[in-house]
Amino acid sequence: MSKKPLKSAFNVGACTFISRIFGYLRDAVIFVVFGASAATDAFFVAFRISNFLRRLFAEGAFSQAFIPVMSAELQQSEAKFYRLIDHACGLLALILLLITLIGVLLSPWLIHLFAPGFKDPQQQLLAGDLLKITFPYLLFISLTALAGSILNIRQRFAVPALTPVFLNIALILAAVWLAPKMDQPVTALAWGVLMAGIVQLAFQIPFLIAAGALPKPKLSGAKAAVRRILKLMLPAVFGSSIVQINLLINTMIASYLMAGSISWLYISDRFVELPLALFGIATATVILPMLSRQYVAGQRRQFDRTLQWAMKLSLLISVPAMLGLAALSFAILSTLVQYQQFTPLDVHMAALSLTAYALGLPAFIYIKVLAPGFYARQDTKTPVKVGLVTILVNIVLNIFFLWLWRQWQLPAAHAGLALATSISAYANAGLLFMLLKRSQTVTPLNNWPGLLLRVLLGSAGMLALLLWLTPPLDVWSEWPGAQRFAILCALLGAGLAAYSVILLALGIRPEQFRFTPKPG
Repeated sequence: MSKKPLKSAFNVGACTFISRIFGYLRDAVIFVVFGASAATDAFFVAFRISNFLRRLFAEGAFSQAFIPVMSAELQQSEAKFYRLIDHACGLLALILLLITLIGVLLSPWLIHLFAPGFKDPQQQLLAGDLLKITFPYLLFISLTALAGSILNIRQRFAVPALTPVFLNIALILAAVWLAPKMDQPVTALAWGVLMAGIVQLAFQIPFLIAAGALPKPKLSGAKAAVRRILKLMLPAVFGSSIVQINLLINTMIASYLMAGSISWLYISDRFVELPLALFGIATATVILPMLSRQYVAGQRRQFDRTLQWAMKLSLLISVPAMLGLAALSFAILSTLVQYQQFTPLDVHMAALSLTAYALGLPAFIYIKVLAPGFYARQDTKTPVKVGLVTILVNIVLNIFFLWLWRQWQLPAAHAGLALATSISAYANAGLLFMLLKRSQTVTPLNNWPGLLLRVLLGSAGMLALLLWLTPPLDVWSEWPGAQRFAILCALLGAGLAAYSVILLALGIRPEQFRFTPKPG
């Protein structure tokens, strides 16, 4: 039992790692086949809108609103739990179907709203057509998220964590097999997104049946509980997706910048999402059901200890991940996507925004870890208030950095947008932590300064080694792909080894991060 939370987080992280590896293969295939162009910008706008809604409903509001209420119902009786999932499934399927129909009809208008800088009528038309195809993905992926929440409640974390791999496989097949058969090749990617939503939902159904928890959609049966979910979902839709809202704002502004800017920001964000998903989302996925049960049971000290464990684990991982990603940004992009249509200029521009996003990685992870401290208590309003402040900070910083870039006549204005998002994420995480502390939900431990010092020293040693070992940037383009990959793996291995050895020398041991539940 003592290793279960860490083991669960590791299992989720392992499944997420598999999915993200396929995700990077997917992105590499897309950029190698299509490059960074006006057409790919159009696809990524359509995909960003669909993905934004997925994050809003599926990864955000669904889990944060469903799991605490489902935990409370399950605590009372199995019958109440089943009535709740049946009613919730039926009502939400109906709502999502209506939203999907409206979204498809309004696709051209949505493109004007979210990519106002697209002045080429052909690019606008293409983006609208792509959005019509990708928008129904919201319906299927949101129902998939409901299924995943039910499986998480049943302590079956691996299946929901592995499900996203089907999106990556579908897009790879679309780029390689379907695109050459179409008049407008990039349209194949949109069809790949839609098919992925159907497959992801179908994949989870057998596991729901095996768990005896397959919903039977109804429009009645648990009105009070469903009303609580809807009440929690409305602010959770906003509060859990602040980073995604900021990224969408970046996309809107980037539509006014030089062609390729949206694609550079997209690929940069994708590389930051690997450590974020492996550690931030995996940890948050595991602790939310735990925190919900502890809160319902009145175990306040245990609630605090669970958050403490998640925060310490996040600190241990996020700081070296940030520095390593920033130091190796050029090498990573050159190794994985600099082929055929993706040029050295694309690598250089994307590396700038990747470095800027990487600087915000600890904040991105802490947002994921701290938010469950509110959602487990069915408090979704506080993250909304924090989110409003964060969005305002992001907009102000976007304007400031764009002005600064123009004053200095710097060519990579999109990197300023990424930097603004990273800084605003620290504002978000800082406010969440202060409010948790003020409410006495979390009480920092005495050994935090010592742990922080050790992590910083280990990360600094790792960074110094990487900077010393990494070959000059202009050399990477001259090497074949296999050589780039081998050297990148060696650098990653050396960095991890250096960080681990320094931490061990400073007295940090793995057993210090095992979580042992205690009563009360």
